Amino acid sequence: MAQGHASLQPGAARQKGGLRSAAEVDAYLASVPEPQRAALLTVRAMIAKLLPDADQGIAYGVPCLRVGGRGVAGFGYFTSHNTYFPMSGSITTELADELADYVSAKGSLRFAVDEQLPRSLVAKLVEAWRREIVRTTT
Repeated sequence: MAQGHASLQPGAARQKGGLRSAAEVDAYLASVPEPQRAALLTVRAMIAKLLPDADQGIAYGVPCLRVGGRGVAGFGYFTSHNTYFPMSGSITTELADELADYVSAKGSLRFAVDEQLPRSLVAKLVEAWRREIVRTTT
């Protein structure tokens, strides 16, 4: 795991598909120092509002929301930044103009430890995921 990143107990039970429980997301977030915790709690709430039927859990060591068994978004904290994981390598490319003010890579979007991601940006990231799912399943 990344330096400064919260870790989970190695033997923790996993739910179907490797996703751990929402309670473990709560535990993960409780271990996050401020001001990062506030930023990640806000990201979680925004995604949950956009995807009210999503399952929450831990996947790949970070909180993740899934719909129909497919990862939609993850988020985590590191020593010098927070990260939003769009769970797709093409989304950051598709939204490159909107992400110009952030450090992004194929599967991640970094934001400052004391920064909130704008609600409109989170909505665009989730909508891009929805479009990708439609493209890949039709």
